Amino acid sequence: MGVSVEEPSPEEYRRLSAALVEQTPDAIVLAGGLGAGIVQLAANQRLPAIYPSRFYTDLGGLMAYGSDANETARQIANDVHQILGGVKPGDIAIYQATKFEFVINLKAADSLGLTLPRSLLALADEVIE
Repeated sequence: MGVSVEEPSPEEYRRLSAALVEQTPDAIVLAGGLGAGIVQLAANQRLPAIYPSRFYTDLGGLMAYGSDANETARQIANDVHQILGGVKPGDIAIYQATKFEFVINLKAADSLGLTLPRSLLALADEVIE
């Protein structure tokens, strides 16, 4: 089961909220960026959620797993430098992330009444307490 959200707008969040009530999922996996509103929606629905970047755990989301934003930014800067130096964009190799980070927010886990296993916490690159 899945629900697609087109844009981070109040109307879309209302539609998503209604769909979550109707479908009663056990958890949410967010595949794309929807802004801070999705963290609040998951909290209001009392649903555990995993997000694609630590941005969401910093806002109070439960877990995030995704490419390291700093590494990605460095690669983008390198690509821009090459383009400004005259390299055609089509001649630059496609970048695939090699460094990923897993972040867990224990405050969010507590608010959901979840006790996360130590084995899961041990896998995290960072645990927000």
